Amino acid sequence: MLSSRAVAVLAGVSLAAVLFGCTTGKPPESDDYRKAYKTGLEAYTYGLPLVVTNATFLSMTSVNVSNGAFGPVNRFNNVRSLNNPGSKAVVAPGSTGLSSIAWLDLSKEPQVLHLPKVEGHNYALALVDPYTENIENLGSTFDTKPGYYVIAGPGQREVAIPKGTRRIDVDYDRIWVIGSTQLKGASDVAAVNRIQDGYTLTPLSSFGTNYLPPTPAHPRTTVKSYAVPTGLQFFDVLGQQLKQFPPPAADEAALRKFAEVGIGPGMTPSKDSGLSSETLRGLTDAAAAGPAQIKKDTQALFLADFPKHDGYLLGGFGRYGTDYELRAVIAQIGLGAVTPDSTIYAMSWTDHDRKPLNGSTNYVLHMPSAPPVNGDWSLTVYDMKGALIPNAINRYAFSKGSKLARNPDGSVDFYLQADKPSDPAQVSNWLPTARGQGFEVTWRLIAPEPEKVDGVLDGTGWQPPAINPAK
Repeated sequence: MLSSRAVAVLAGVSLAAVLFGCTTGKPPESDDYRKAYKTGLEAYTYGLPLVVTNATFLSMTSVNVSNGAFGPVNRFNNVRSLNNPGSKAVVAPGSTGLSSIAWLDLSKEPQVLHLPKVEGHNYALALVDPYTENIENLGSTFDTKPGYYVIAGPGQREVAIPKGTRRIDVDYDRIWVIGSTQLKGASDVAAVNRIQDGYTLTPLSSFGTNYLPPTPAHPRTTVKSYAVPTGLQFFDVLGQQLKQFPPPAADEAALRKFAEVGIGPGMTPSKDSGLSSETLRGLTDAAAAGPAQIKKDTQALFLADFPKHDGYLLGGFGRYGTDYELRAVIAQIGLGAVTPDSTIYAMSWTDHDRKPLNGSTNYVLHMPSAPPVNGDWSLTVYDMKGALIPNAINRYAFSKGSKLARNPDGSVDFYLQADKPSDPAQVSNWLPTARGQGFEVTWRLIAPEPEKVDGVLDGTGWQPPAINPAK
């Protein structure tokens, strides 16, 4: 969820679909069934981030040449043009940054990441593990020095690194690098592309040579989409992922419980002859009910945050420990979210009276003061599927650099509505919506001022402006 929210690539689902609708039936009263159903739901919540991330990996690396954010492993695949309503590579794409995505395969050897000297632009590269933990952040926010960084996987701790490089040890041999570089408008695309060209990966064994990524003899450019599996296959895939990426020690208690119904590293419930038919039926129904459970958890999280953050779900996320419910919710609505010292997100799907947002209503957001950021901030409107909303003026977001009309006291009023405001003074602050259609509002605070982060997160500091119907 950097400035482009590349965190929700392909496998992500619009929160609107999660928040509204969906019910579950009451399971039959059978001991084996009840145990499998209850434990299966817990395992679904626990395992969803792993399974969604794997589906995203398979989809994004299903082509062997770079195609926007898609492309082969151990290579940066860059979005090199302005996002628009037709942009489908990511859910909720940003209009104030261009994404740079890389999937690292460290199973054979470390990869050497090159960071160029970047001037005049904010940039961030987040390293995310298969469990969606944001394990490392690099970039201007963190005063990362340009140069070479050797990313070493498990079993590579003793590998010597070249002089002049820096080392980053990670616990898994698959790491997702989610990068974004600040974009200051259409005229800035070429400059950002040059910066993106400086993000490179080189196998350690080829470092110091004139290494170039291999060119495939048979280019494959058609993306194959991988969905989150359903039924018992969900738990089969989860077992494979847990074996490939061993869970942290803190998860031991949860894994012991899951194992009682045939779920765990290397386990395949669909082929386990030791499980009763009632257990298998309970697990099947648990997988079917899993999305509704995530919806329920999302509702609870949104409602808990609502009064504290003026009607928004707000956070930085990225580190979860054993909070499996929060981790699953964010994996579903913002896969790859980073820690709040890098970016703070605020999202809403209702107005301040908790009525769903709809383009047939005109809304006003009164912002007394600008977000406290050292980097950039943005306000973006999306449709219920997380796509930018087509409009005649091709305006999809406001940011720190936008030319906004200000009130005499310096405050700003944003106007979210389908039709052009009748008052000419409001046009410069107008974000178009679509009449009769629901939408979501997303704020991003990129590189927030460190001393202001706690206040934003706990509700005592700056908050995104409430969404109110226009009077």
